[in-house]
Amino acid sequence: MTHLLVAFAVFICVFGSAMVGLLLRHRLPENHLSDESMSVVKLATGLVATLAALVLGLLVSSAKIAFDTESSDLVHNAANVITLDRTLANYGTETQDLRVMLKRTYADSIDIIASGNSTQLARLGSPEALRRTEDFQHKLEELTPNDASQSRLKARALELVDTIFAARWLALLHAHASVPSSLLIILVFWLAVIFGTFGLFARRNATVVTAFAVCALSTAGAIFLIEELSTPLDGIARVSVAPMREALSRLGE
Repeated sequence: MTHLLVAFAVFICVFGSAMVGLLLRHRLPENHLSDESMSVVKLATGLVATLAALVLGLLVSSAKIAFDTESSDLVHNAANVITLDRTLANYGTETQDLRVMLKRTYADSIDIIASGNSTQLARLGSPEALRRTEDFQHKLEELTPNDASQSRLKARALELVDTIFAARWLALLHAHASVPSSLLIILVFWLAVIFGTFGLFARRNATVVTAFAVCALSTAGAIFLIEELSTPLDGIARVSVAPMREALSRLGE
């Protein structure tokens, strides 16, 4: 919802600027709208438009990379969970309780991530979740290997646990990532200047107003896309939990 509000605010600013430009056209003296004045303003606007296009392109690319990275991390983490479960299974029947705990904890994590709710996502870093993590690690550390093979499996399991839980904290940090407000404000200002200039040199009619509305909506859509991709765990556009559910179905086999 927050991202939709931001996109709506961008649309109002950009489209409103174009409408202000249309209104100012009829109030400016004719010499302000001469060919020489228009040429200079168009050159200046072209520079601003180039800057805005570059920043928009970089932000979309950066947000897409962040989204793909988060998706890849979830898949990699799901593979590590399966590997941990198989390592515990190979250790012996002593790890049955640990495997049950692992499956239950992983199922809870999937439900929380699938909810796409920022309040629910905060539970992944809650004291209760941290305590469950520590309990699991302590139970794993309390295992007493009977031979060299079990010793290697225990060491491998502990290594996987550290990797899995480190990935969870990384996912939580990514969940709170967003576009810096200062950068967003500057970008919207540039877009408002560009559309205001367009309106200043256009004759008001239904076609022009419609074109401005469509272009402003497209611009707001780009900002919305950037905001959504920057927070891959919540919102409308979020990473798929299908690989995690597939991993869950394989736990305990």
